[in-house]
Amino acid sequence: MAQHMKDRIIALAGPRKAADMAKLVEKMGGTAVLRPAQGTVFLDDEVLRRSIEAWLEAPAPWAIFTTGIGLEAIYEKAEQMGLLNTLNETLMNTSIAARGYKTANALKKRGLAPVARDDDGSTSGLLRSLAAHDISGKRILLQLHGESAPKLVEELKNRGGTVQPILPYKHIPPLEEDVSLLVDEIIGGKVHAVAFTSAPQFRFLADYARAHGKLEDVLKAFRGPVIAAAVGKVTAQGLREEGIERIVVPEEERMGSMMVTLGRYFAQNQE
Repeated sequence: MAQHMKDRIIALAGPRKAADMAKLVEKMGGTAVLRPAQGTVFLDDEVLRRSIEAWLEAPAPWAIFTTGIGLEAIYEKAEQMGLLNTLNETLMNTSIAARGYKTANALKKRGLAPVARDDDGSTSGLLRSLAAHDISGKRILLQLHGESAPKLVEELKNRGGTVQPILPYKHIPPLEEDVSLLVDEIIGGKVHAVAFTSAPQFRFLADYARAHGKLEDVLKAFRGPVIAAAVGKVTAQGLREEGIERIVVPEEERMGSMMVTLGRYFAQNQE
């Protein structure tokens, strides 16, 4: 494999599959350092149970699904609760919107087709698609993935919708010492790039930096010597919402593709 990352230090902000990503970095001549910017992601069983019960007792006219894994969790929990048929019947009579191909595939597997879908894997694309539909005065079930997505919720409310969130998974903040170290390394230019595999990773990092008066220094570093890499368009959008403008994003949403794309970026932008 080409040594596109020779002498580069890459911080891995996502703990999942970090060992595999580190090996790929090393094959390209670089050094990977694990800097978890998010804690454990776990299924919030009781919250999900209550959310499903409330939803199916009073179905919303609209349902927006944002992740395939979140939809799968809802189906698995509904089956455990003996409500699988009720869930299927409810969704057959619901206007569905979806973000991302994994979400669309999960719906298709169950014979469901969204009436609105993003054109680029992003929340902005989803909202563009929804613009053709009148959601004013409508209640909307919004499936998220462990975070509240305030900007998406705000836009839906601005269009007259009433949002009923359902969060199958919960993100736990990272250890303060881990994110503190990463913030200082970014500001000090001690890493050449940071690889993010989910939007909450940078939000946790930005929240810590903001609380300690270091956010502008972090953003300045990402405008200068430090490169931000995102595993896909949704993660990239999360970075942009916090002020990151230069982001390396692979065409294919895969961790390996992200690393290969980052390596090519370095090769094309030799200092």
